[in-house]
Amino acid sequence: MRDNMYFYEILNSCAKGYKYVLLLLGVICHAGLSAQNDTLPASVHTLDGVTVESHHTDRQVTASKPLQQLNREELQQLGLQNLADAVKKFAGAQVKDYGGIGGMKTVSVRNLGAHHTAVSYDDVTISNTQAGQIDISRYTLDNVESVTLAVGSDDDWLQSARHYASAGVLSIKSERQGRDGEHLEVKLRGASFGQVSPSFRYWQPINTTTAVTLNGSYMRADGAYPYTLVNGREKTREKRRNTDIASWQGEANLYHHWGDRSQLAMKAYWYRSERGLPGAVILYNEKSDERLWDEDFFTQAVFTHRLSSRLTLKARMKYAHSWNQYKDTDVKYEGGMRRDVARQNEYYGSATIGWRPIGWLSVALAEDIAYNDLRSNITISDNLTDPPYPTRTTSLTALSANADWHRLRVNASLVGTYATESVKAGKQPDDRKKLSPALSLTYRILDEGHLFLRAMYKNTFRLPTFNDLYYIRMGNTGLRPENAHELNVGVTWSGRPLKWLKYLTMTADGYLNRVTDKIVAFPSTYVWKMANFGRVTIKGVDATLATEIPLLKTGQKEDVSLLLTGAYTYIRAVDKEDRSPTYNHQLPYTPRQSGSASIMLRTPWVHVGYNLFSQGKRWSNVQTTPQYALKAYWEHSLSLSHEWKLKSGSMLLQVTAHNLTDEQYEIIKYYPMPGRSFSASAVVRW
Repeated sequence: MRDNMYFYEILNSCAKGYKYVLLLLGVICHAGLSAQNDTLPASVHTLDGVTVESHHTDRQVTASKPLQQLNREELQQLGLQNLADAVKKFAGAQVKDYGGIGGMKTVSVRNLGAHHTAVSYDDVTISNTQAGQIDISRYTLDNVESVTLAVGSDDDWLQSARHYASAGVLSIKSERQGRDGEHLEVKLRGASFGQVSPSFRYWQPINTTTAVTLNGSYMRADGAYPYTLVNGREKTREKRRNTDIASWQGEANLYHHWGDRSQLAMKAYWYRSERGLPGAVILYNEKSDERLWDEDFFTQAVFTHRLSSRLTLKARMKYAHSWNQYKDTDVKYEGGMRRDVARQNEYYGSATIGWRPIGWLSVALAEDIAYNDLRSNITISDNLTDPPYPTRTTSLTALSANADWHRLRVNASLVGTYATESVKAGKQPDDRKKLSPALSLTYRILDEGHLFLRAMYKNTFRLPTFNDLYYIRMGNTGLRPENAHELNVGVTWSGRPLKWLKYLTMTADGYLNRVTDKIVAFPSTYVWKMANFGRVTIKGVDATLATEIPLLKTGQKEDVSLLLTGAYTYIRAVDKEDRSPTYNHQLPYTPRQSGSASIMLRTPWVHVGYNLFSQGKRWSNVQTTPQYALKAYWEHSLSLSHEWKLKSGSMLLQVTAHNLTDEQYEIIKYYPMPGRSFSASAVVRW
């Protein structure tokens, strides 16, 4: 009934975007004149070369939904060491981080929660039906070609139904081949707090139609970083304990194509880690005897086939298995130890068929089927001795249409969700059904200019996870499904207003999200406490800016230039349940203001990258009182890198200073983040 009470309107203006690029086209004209005249000799005139500059308008500006992207070159030159740091640069993205090298990191788009954000790896979503959220710290940047964050979903007409059904999509795209014929890359990275991480990548074309890639990495660290403990007027210097981690990761890819009609991409991925879970720092008691083991494996295939000039098929298949074990040897438990073990499997298939009946119209139908199961030794409650062993079968059907006229592009979709579950012990929930519509458009205001107006409405439906529903120590068996509505209005512009700029890109987006029965996580290290807020309203503005300033022509392959980017987010996410004692209070761990900025100085001799991340004041509880407040922070980093060309390859050296000002801050209360630290890496390619 609550859904019928909500009818939405928005007002918003906004900003988003990313730097991009100026296409340099050199056009060299050669003309010959010959005169067929006895008295005049034949003559040839050579015209001087003419350089035409044209700024490339990328899809971040033309997309009908907010979209941001970082490519490999930017990730490398800015000194970003992990996926979480890259995501922090996107406007509207919130990253929960427990600190330390082995701390879990999750991403949420516009405060809708990590469960609403799909993480896609090479066009197939990563899933976790047990917990719902994806730990992005498990995925390195070593083999990444680009990282993209789309609010709503991308404009790709052949995407899966899972992409259409998500409030936001974080897409990771692998690098498929080396540069300039390189086939092998070896990297060694060392950092503060005992971190050592060797890795390798290997590319090998088998023939003109087939290629394989392999990559692997190992990382270990003790993670024992210092921090300052404040107790009234007394300050002492302490050290984090039980923060060690050891992880292994391996991946293999195979790419094959049959002419320009069919393509196949196959991937096998494996990850394993063992880590300590540091306890909350409360005065002088930070004792923690908790350990966590994780293992993930998945294999997937993506097949694209052009059936005709108007019909295209894209199919995806995936099998995923994950295992985790949690131990706490604290003597307060019976027998002196608590041990939780869980295994989950997913069998997933997806097919999307796209049809272009006429040039300006495309239609697609996507169908996803997923079967998930969970085996755990945790019981529902103390009164039941048998674990629930839940299974879930989910069907997602998405019908979409894209129309592209002279200045106007319209995207519409309708997603149907059907989920049925069964349990071995305990109460079985009812089947769930939902239709979720979406509509977005972008209009090019100027016929010759790169000024666009865009608007979006989207409805998403988020099921409670297995932990949320069935495991009393981890969640709340009374949770209701969550229903979210997104509204967005924005403007984007790209051009060259001043001659001394290569380009200037600006985007601004204002949004209103309304959520029924929002599921909010109150985090600790391993056990999450979940609660429903009946109604939540989220209002905000995202703005981004990017520009490049040429400084000096060197006559070498690369000139001196300065690239500047910035992202800003204002968000007000409040409880709107009429009878709630926390009515109109900001939701936990939601800063009103946050942002990032970067400066990249490119020269033929050294690349200098500077990054700034900032979050405003937050609260760790729905009660926005001083004892729950988390102060604002500013984190700075500086990176220097240089690449040498070798006789048979190249070598890249990079050093980075993190948290330059040694500021102590917390993203999660009682979990201090590391202070100043340093890292260095050497990469050799052949």
